[in-house]
Amino acid sequence: MEARLIDVTPERGRADRRAFIELPYRLYRDDPLWVPPLRRDVAHMLDPHHPFHRHAEVELFLARDGGGRVVGRIAAIKNDAHTAQHHDGVGFFGFFESERNPEVAAALFATAAAWLAARGLTVMRGPASFSVNEECGLLVKGFDSSPVVMMPYNPPWYADLVEGYGFTKAKDLIAYRHEATELPDRLARIGDRLAARNQITIRTLDMKQFTAEVDRVRMLYNAAWEANWGNIPMTDAEFDDLAKQLKPVVRPELVLFAEVRGELAGFALALPDLNVALRHMNGHLLPFGWAFGLWYGRNIKAARVLTLGVLPKFRLTGAAELLTLGLYKNGFARGIYEGESSWILEDNLLMRQAIEKVGGDPYKTYRLYDKTIRPQGQLT
Repeated sequence: MEARLIDVTPERGRADRRAFIELPYRLYRDDPLWVPPLRRDVAHMLDPHHPFHRHAEVELFLARDGGGRVVGRIAAIKNDAHTAQHHDGVGFFGFFESERNPEVAAALFATAAAWLAARGLTVMRGPASFSVNEECGLLVKGFDSSPVVMMPYNPPWYADLVEGYGFTKAKDLIAYRHEATELPDRLARIGDRLAARNQITIRTLDMKQFTAEVDRVRMLYNAAWEANWGNIPMTDAEFDDLAKQLKPVVRPELVLFAEVRGELAGFALALPDLNVALRHMNGHLLPFGWAFGLWYGRNIKAARVLTLGVLPKFRLTGAAELLTLGLYKNGFARGIYEGESSWILEDNLLMRQAIEKVGGDPYKTYRLYDKTIRPQGQLT
């Protein structure tokens, strides 16, 4: 049988951008676990005016079959902020979606690899949409439940498409599930002892000083994650954009700061799992999406811990454990009894142990893949 022609072309114009955004809504139409993102949020990320694009070059590609039907998509990403930080010749692919056809996936990966190699990059890593500061990783374990807010989702056979093209594991990212209605007395007593011994206090976000609080989070985030594998500091513009997006849904009691002997030491940010509402909105706020969102969002009983970080010099004080316990306590007060901590690098043993001490169960794994696309030193 003659193979179908797969044509991969760069996105050009509004119709292509619309097709790029719309593809997953068709591919996942019958998947009960997929949660459709708001189309406007995806469009905002892809908009060249988004602050990520100030330090990156991005090309979007669409794959079409012989009949002109869109069957796949991918973004090739040259992130100058990553290159400046790591000097490792890594470019990225993201926003990958494909029909269950290895020819489609191979054509997309080959096109993205050629684009990155032409710009002097030697390794293609992904999926990352656009970087480790946004959605990243391919789901490879934990396909029996929907993703939580701001986490990716894909069918199990995506791994076959990626690995079939020659990608190999770069790093696994672990998601932990929490389920409890009260803290064990033992953990509460340990928390009290740590707080007293090391003079640790935990406070909530002050919405009246939101701008100043964002500045504190920015400093802590970029400092606490500085040495992490693949970390890329967020620019002021990126941080401000993210804060603007999150401000309407932030719950002050789920954003905690830790101080050790009066010095700012760390923070934790959790969000109610907005995917509970988003799954009923079909990617639209209008005409009725907002109403579904309000209805289903009233009694969200789950949350996601997006970030929990402590400055290096305070990492053995118990500040991380107290931040985790604080989220538990404040979550219980809001009627939140389920949650996810995600994601944590597989080899971040200090953080993993802290989460497991308070009952976290590693239930999902996301994988970042690498593939050499041009030998070091080879001319393009």
